[in-house]
Amino acid sequence: MAYNPDKELKLYYSISEVAEMFDVPETLLRYWEKMFPEHLTPRKAGRGIRQYQKEDIENLRIVYHLVKEKGMTLAGAKQALKKNKTGTIQTFEVIERLKNIREELVKMRKELDYVV
Repeated sequence: MAYNPDKELKLYYSISEVAEMFDVPETLLRYWEKMFPEHLTPRKAGRGIRQYQKEDIENLRIVYHLVKEKGMTLAGAKQALKKNKTGTIQTFEVIERLKNIREELVKMRKELDYVV
């Protein structure tokens, strides 16, 4: 996933910044907002300019995971979030932690291979 956690230094992010974080078009984010109105509701400033907060980005990460990484349909992702949002989030968080651990292990292995 193209999500960049280093971007968490700001309070609000524009739709273009969020689209860049996830490497998706802005139109897809707008579409997902319509499909997941109970989960994706960025604040709208003057002239309808979207302002995403950290919570909005976390919710978007879950939708991205379900749709783009797990390959669920939008209806399936909606149902998973509606039926068991807490369980879905916990599973997602475990997968993210395991990915991070794997990355660290691969990095350590490369460093060890380099030394030998």
